[in-house]
Amino acid sequence: MSHHPRIVVLDGYALNPGDIDWSPLAALGSCVIYDRTQRDEVLHRADGAEILITNKTPLDRDTILRLPALRFIGVTATGYNIVDVSAARERGIPVCNVPGYGTASVVQLTFALILELTHHVQRHSDSVMSGRWAASADWSYWEHPLIELEGKTLGIIGLGTIGSRVASVGLAFGMKVVAAARAGTSSNGSVPVERVELNDMLSMSDVVSIHCPLTPDTQGLIDRGRLARMRPTSFLINTSRGQIVRESDLAEALEAGIIAGAGLDVLSQEPPEPGNLLFGARNCIITPHIAWASFEARTRLMRETAANLRAWLDGRPRNVVNP
Repeated sequence: MSHHPRIVVLDGYALNPGDIDWSPLAALGSCVIYDRTQRDEVLHRADGAEILITNKTPLDRDTILRLPALRFIGVTATGYNIVDVSAARERGIPVCNVPGYGTASVVQLTFALILELTHHVQRHSDSVMSGRWAASADWSYWEHPLIELEGKTLGIIGLGTIGSRVASVGLAFGMKVVAAARAGTSSNGSVPVERVELNDMLSMSDVVSIHCPLTPDTQGLIDRGRLARMRPTSFLINTSRGQIVRESDLAEALEAGIIAGAGLDVLSQEPPEPGNLLFGARNCIITPHIAWASFEARTRLMRETAANLRAWLDGRPRNVVNP
């Protein structure tokens, strides 16, 4: 490895649109930063790079095998399903992710979605700004049912770091928390959470929040059959990965009143097609994958991405997902 390795960042704009500093990474080598890279540009831009940094730009088997200089792949995210980690392992290339940088921000957005569905803050504010309160015969009005979280049941799918923190915030709201978690998944032992089968959890929960990774087992997990097990008064929240939910089935469930609403920060395709079925679905809130993107979380992500690379350069690799 040369003392000053060539580093190529394939899609730096989402992480840093200009409000944070690249210097932690740039200090470790000669650094070329692209805002965005299309699939057909990857090989050309990555040619000769010893270190590739990617967020959502796919590095498939063919690409990894065709980059002989490549020695290290850094993912500026927690999820790393865009990298063919087994192809990298075959070539002895470590793939390092950044776990935990966005936990607090994801938990916060999870509850922002829940609170919007239960109190409709923005909708009520919009109605006030449009003159509805000024024209009201009454001193108070509400245009949607207002729902109290205390005493309700929060069901969590995936009780890892984020799921455990969501559980503790749910408990602080006075909710009962149950979790559908695979046997053997680690959880925060200090959080009193009842473990139940997924189908039982769906039928007993007032809010179901998804906090598991996208895997072959979880792809399409929330489909028509599983939605049908939920209560007609219940809400589905997804701040993990869009492909865990079958969007056509969810749109159908919302329209038919099978569930009461949904709050989503992720979709199966990002950016989505203009005609996504969930646009305009009844009581559906969608944010553009912003849970990870607070200033504080992105600052940590930059720092930890650089720390992963520095640790590897020092011969002490950390956060390797394909050992």
